[in-house]
Amino acid sequence: MTKVRVAIIGVGNCACSLVQGVVFYRGAADDDVIPGLMHPILGGYRVRDIEFSAAIDIDANKVGKDLSEAIFTPPNNTIQFARVPRMNVPVLRGMTHDGLGPQLSQVIQKAPGDTCDIIRVLQETKTDVVVNFLPVGSEMATKWYVEQVLEAGCGLVNCIPVFIAREPYWRGRFQARHLPVIGDDIKSQVGSTIVHRVLTRLFRDRGVRIDRTYQLNFGGNMDFFNMLDRQRLQSKKISKTGAVTSQLDYELDPDNIHVGPSDYVPWLTDRKWAHIRMEGTTFGDVPLNLELKLEVWDSPNSAGVVIDAVRCCKLAMDRGLGGAIEAPSSYFMKSPPVQYTDDQARQLVEQFALGENPVSKPEDDPAAS
Repeated sequence: MTKVRVAIIGVGNCACSLVQGVVFYRGAADDDVIPGLMHPILGGYRVRDIEFSAAIDIDANKVGKDLSEAIFTPPNNTIQFARVPRMNVPVLRGMTHDGLGPQLSQVIQKAPGDTCDIIRVLQETKTDVVVNFLPVGSEMATKWYVEQVLEAGCGLVNCIPVFIAREPYWRGRFQARHLPVIGDDIKSQVGSTIVHRVLTRLFRDRGVRIDRTYQLNFGGNMDFFNMLDRQRLQSKKISKTGAVTSQLDYELDPDNIHVGPSDYVPWLTDRKWAHIRMEGTTFGDVPLNLELKLEVWDSPNSAGVVIDAVRCCKLAMDRGLGGAIEAPSSYFMKSPPVQYTDDQARQLVEQFALGENPVSKPEDDPAAS
């Protein structure tokens, strides 16, 4: 197999964990069990086959630095679990648009100079897949970058809740170019959304009627700081709420569900604390209540999922597939074009990795819609 050439847009904590993960597991044996990855070899691609071709950001403290240095530059504050050698991948000056909101502009100074020629950079570096790690709420910036990705002829893994893969217009654009997109809004390995989804499915399968539920999240990274601006939070709430309610076969009154980031606590750094409460009714109209607290390092929690998504995106390119790649999107993302249960989605990805292209949803499952 050839290498997977990956460009990163947004060199924050998630990029830091992704780069570290590729370095950390590049020596993994083919029969190793790697926490957070589906398989050491996915569709013929190993972790060490991933090469970083380009990195783009607008932070004056990161632009111009080698990627290996920029990923550990403040305000990045995630855990370091690998020593990253110099990569000879300079961080280039990107387009700002709405990528720098009112909260982040208090911390980040925009780098001087012009935006680099993104199309030329992606083509000259022979980039296969672009990973979008822009801040939540970067609606205009994401769509601008998507245009550059399409023109450059690359695949896209959209890790943020700006809806691209699930929107017919953008799916059609990628389909017309015979380019794959996997999105939208990355799920973590074991994060608040996947836990809430699985519990919702468990309640449904065991006949418990969910009456009310909430999910409250807070942390100390720039993602949570950015989302203190509630105007940038709308798509994130839609994405996380839809990921949970998709597991139900009935409508839950909007007043009875609250899912979303809640506050910023600086001393937590890149740790995230999630509180989930579910109130339900069981046999005999007897109440059942569940409360759960989850503590994770936020960015490493999604890095392995991104590695799998990147490899699936390259597989789709190898096979000449275009548009939203349904199976990987359904398993790796919170807001895919089609929602399945997580067990079904994983099975579909396994089939995809073996060379099949499953796209039809099970007709007997209300959650697959």
